[in-house]
Amino acid sequence: MIEDFRNLRNKNGDNVKTIAVSKRSTSEEILSVYNLNHKDFGENRVQDLIVKYNKLPKDINWHMIGHLQRNKVKDIIEFIHLIHSVDSLRLLDQINKESSKKNLKTNILIQVKVSQDVGKYGFLSDELDNVFKNYLSNKYRNINILGLMGMATFTDNISQIESEFSLLSTLYNKYSKMTNLKYLSMGMSGDYLLALKYNSNMIRLGSAIFN
Repeated sequence: MIEDFRNLRNKNGDNVKTIAVSKRSTSEEILSVYNLNHKDFGENRVQDLIVKYNKLPKDINWHMIGHLQRNKVKDIIEFIHLIHSVDSLRLLDQINKESSKKNLKTNILIQVKVSQDVGKYGFLSDELDNVFKNYLSNKYRNINILGLMGMATFTDNISQIESEFSLLSTLYNKYSKMTNLKYLSMGMSGDYLLALKYNSNMIRLGSAIFN
């Protein structure tokens, strides 16, 4: 349960924020975790996110962790706490546009593709300079970039997973010197301990909490 993940620290000794991935969980199951004083929950699909937002307590911090289509941004922009999965310039533009319409500043993470899995999304590492150049030139006035997010390859090869987490950690350190980043989001139920070795300070756990 969630109590097992309350006081996690990474290799640097930093506190680690746990996002309870509730995509396969019922509202009742989410409430059981919420009632243990946990308020950060992650969803993969906009439709499910909206249903649960409308049904559950309004002080929950909802995280969009799945691939986000540009035409769905407007549906969540007014209540989303953090969008983890910003994986293209066009999506950045759309979030900025919709946020501007509502006079909001939306918190996001930039998703980086470090995985070898074909189905994973994200910016390539050599595309990040352009992202942060645009950000620092105030192109995205209605966006706060709070950090980077990435997923390792789905493999039993621990060396490969560590190599991918190491790359993402290095990129985080690089761009933290340019702007005030807060979160390095990497690590899920099967690999979060490896992620903590590379100083992840935000992990996304589903089965480790709900099963």
